[in-house]
Amino acid sequence: MIQRSVYIGTNGNATGKRMVALGMMELAARRFGRVAFFRPVVHFGPDEDQSIRMMRSRYGLVTPADEMFGVTRAQARQMLADDRYSSLIQLIQQRFKTLEAKADFVVVEGTSYQGLAPELEFELNADIAANIGSRVLSVYAMGNRSVDECVQSVLIGNESFVDRGAQLIATIINKVPDDQSTALHAAIKTSKLDSKAPLYFLPDEPLLRQPTVREIQFGIGAKLVSGDESSLDREVAVLKVAAMQLPGFLERLSNAALVMTPGDRSDILVGCVLACSQPDGPSPAAVVLTGGILPPPSIRRLVENANALPILVANEDTYTVASKAAEVRAEIGDHSPRKIESAIGVFERHVDTDSLADRLQAPVVPRITPMLFEHSLIQRARQQRVKIVLPEATEPRILQAVDVLRRRDVTDLILLGDPNLIAAAAARAGVMLPNDGLEIIDPATSPLRESFASEYYQLRKHKGVTTDIAHDRMIDVTYFGTMLVHRGLAGGLVSGAIHTTANTIRPAFEFIRTRPDVKVVSSVFLMCLKKGVLVYGDCAVIPNPTAEQLTEIAISSAETAIQFGIDPKIAMLSYSTGESGHGEDVEKVREATAMVRKRRPDLLVEGPLQYDAAVDPDVAATKLPGNPVAGQATVLVFPDLNTGNNLYKAVQRSAGAIAIGPVLQGLNKPVNDLSRGCTVTDIVNTVAITAIQAQTVAP
Repeated sequence: MIQRSVYIGTNGNATGKRMVALGMMELAARRFGRVAFFRPVVHFGPDEDQSIRMMRSRYGLVTPADEMFGVTRAQARQMLADDRYSSLIQLIQQRFKTLEAKADFVVVEGTSYQGLAPELEFELNADIAANIGSRVLSVYAMGNRSVDECVQSVLIGNESFVDRGAQLIATIINKVPDDQSTALHAAIKTSKLDSKAPLYFLPDEPLLRQPTVREIQFGIGAKLVSGDESSLDREVAVLKVAAMQLPGFLERLSNAALVMTPGDRSDILVGCVLACSQPDGPSPAAVVLTGGILPPPSIRRLVENANALPILVANEDTYTVASKAAEVRAEIGDHSPRKIESAIGVFERHVDTDSLADRLQAPVVPRITPMLFEHSLIQRARQQRVKIVLPEATEPRILQAVDVLRRRDVTDLILLGDPNLIAAAAARAGVMLPNDGLEIIDPATSPLRESFASEYYQLRKHKGVTTDIAHDRMIDVTYFGTMLVHRGLAGGLVSGAIHTTANTIRPAFEFIRTRPDVKVVSSVFLMCLKKGVLVYGDCAVIPNPTAEQLTEIAISSAETAIQFGIDPKIAMLSYSTGESGHGEDVEKVREATAMVRKRRPDLLVEGPLQYDAAVDPDVAATKLPGNPVAGQATVLVFPDLNTGNNLYKAVQRSAGAIAIGPVLQGLNKPVNDLSRGCTVTDIVNTVAITAIQAQTVAP
């Protein structure tokens, strides 16, 4: 899989990430077709965001500005104050994915560390990057810090990015002073910094630290009274307050200085104008007249001819104006063309752009976060419309899930029951049932009941079912719903919020039955952990599987993994690893492992394995070094139901994992069970999973 975006993230303010974003946009524009730009959080709005304005202008991006950002800083603050962190990430994710769908590659410039606690903002950046599926280009600034402080900042920052599920593609250390470069290179070589991702050093570029006259004009609230508008884009190298007499001031005047002086100091103003006319003399960048005082008409006529020198007037006193001017930060923006070219030049001189582009285009195995996995479920369910039956139509959680599913246009739905009772239940739950994409069928009055009962009788009469029993069964919403699936009038069924597992799956066992190539129905839980999604089987159906049944569970679980975009590496779990243990239970797992290899040589499988050896690379390196499954298993097959059910619940509660399931596998058509403690999100996810399963069923 090729990830189609890069996230430029940092751990503090003023690290130069906009310069890096500009360099990455330049690289992307040359290597990819349709390039897009995204900011997860903007200060006020997209039209005021310097980065969005600059990228749209320079690269001719046709995407509207309001599609190039996630939320405003005010929205982010409010959602965080309301303890809606996950909702904030999800909102940004949804807006990003909408933009990503229209582009070949997206450059994402992370947040700007202005207004939130730095620690929280760093976590927010890392979580956004992981949950939109972007690899991270981390950016740090050395500046005035010592070599040791800089190295520690990079080590801690990169480790934190990885711990939160992000994948690093490269690291940039920016603003490296010339006299510290050699020492920093040496310290990095001896550090524990991960060498898998390249590291680049960018020198301190003075021009990029210099604000323009325009930026200072805005910062001090001054008005242009003389000079060409374009002259405001020149950089200011130094601030000068002119308080002494003209001869002494001229001796201290330097190139690109912003001169601030009271408006009644006509001598200073004229001296600056004359200095600009000297080919080898120091030429100021601009003059700011303070106190709101304009020079007399005779002086104004004289200086108006000096169009090369912008003259500004500020209403406040000289000290206040100078203080405000000193606080103005230099920005790379659409009105600073020299800075833009300088930034790109620094980036391209010190970053191996060809190598970095190749890394961006190289296939990778992405880490699938829970939120990213849930998003992928919704996207895949939308690709091919199917109908999913929900028999428990008066349950509030089901109705709230219906509201979510229809608002997000995930799939079409069938609710079963008395329409009046369903409408009343929806009103109590605060749900407005949609007119499109939703069908309500009452089994008691449906014309389908007669033919359903007749078919059920023919299928089950050898088990003692009479015509009266068949008619009664087809009033039951689960039996009726399962018959809709059996007949092809619906793609799948989801139940269990108020019914037992037995009530949900018994009709499926009776007449949907297993696929021809499968002997047993089993189940998996999709365990969404911080660093990826694992498949656990079987945790809900077969209490004490034989070696043959374990083989079936392993193969079915691998196929389910593939169905949901997970590369299957099967670990057959036991209380020992490799050849270290013996006994009946271990031998059963060993035998099942051999049978999986024989029946499906295309699948990677290893067993017996202990859980830690299956998922922890460090443990695997000790117990089974070099094994292609150990330490990186994605499908974990438990030796019995007791072990599987307890372990999935332990991981769910202790690790904060999202457990989606049980997902039944092996049936001819999908029927899935909910736990009676399920949430609305659980129902939405299970419906999406069932829709995806139904898409692969032959009509």
